[in-house]
Amino acid sequence: MSHDASQRPAGTPPPPPPHSHRSSDPAHNSGWAVGGVVFAGVLMFCNGILAILQGIAAIGEDDVYGRVGDYVYRINLTGWGWIHLILGICLVIVGYGVLKNLAWARYAGIFFASISLIAQFLFLPYLPIWAVIMIAIDVFIIWALAVYHPDDARRGDLI
Repeated sequence: MSHDASQRPAGTPPPPPPHSHRSSDPAHNSGWAVGGVVFAGVLMFCNGILAILQGIAAIGEDDVYGRVGDYVYRINLTGWGWIHLILGICLVIVGYGVLKNLAWARYAGIFFASISLIAQFLFLPYLPIWAVIMIAIDVFIIWALAVYHPDDARRGDLI
C-alpha cells in the first residue's frame, strides 16, 4: 500500500520517513567521526614531535631521566632514545597522512599508536605521569581511527 496523500484519511499526518543510521548524502553525515579523526591526526603529529624530542634528550644525556632500580623491561636510556626517536618520526609521517585522509594512514595510525602505547607502558618507570597521559592519548587515537568510516566525510583532505 502506498502512503500517498490521496489514500490517507483527511486530517491524518503523513507517516514518518524510514529511519537510517547512515545517510547517503555526505552533507548529512556526522561530524563527530570526522572531527575525531582530525583530532587523532593532530594528536599523532604532536605525539610524534614530543617523542622525537624525548628521544633526542635520552640519546644526548643519560642523566636526563631519573635512575630506575631493578626493572623487568630494563633498556638503557640510549636505547629508549632511539626507540622514541624512530617511533616519533613514524608518528609524524602517519599523523600527516591521517590529516591528508590517506587510506593507508588510518591503518598505519592504529598500528603505530598501538606501538606507542606499548612503548609508553614500558617507559612507565622513567616518567610515570607522562607515560599514563600518553597511553590515554594513544587509546583515543586508536579508537578514533578504528570507528571512522570513509563515507562519513567528503573525499579529499580532512583539514
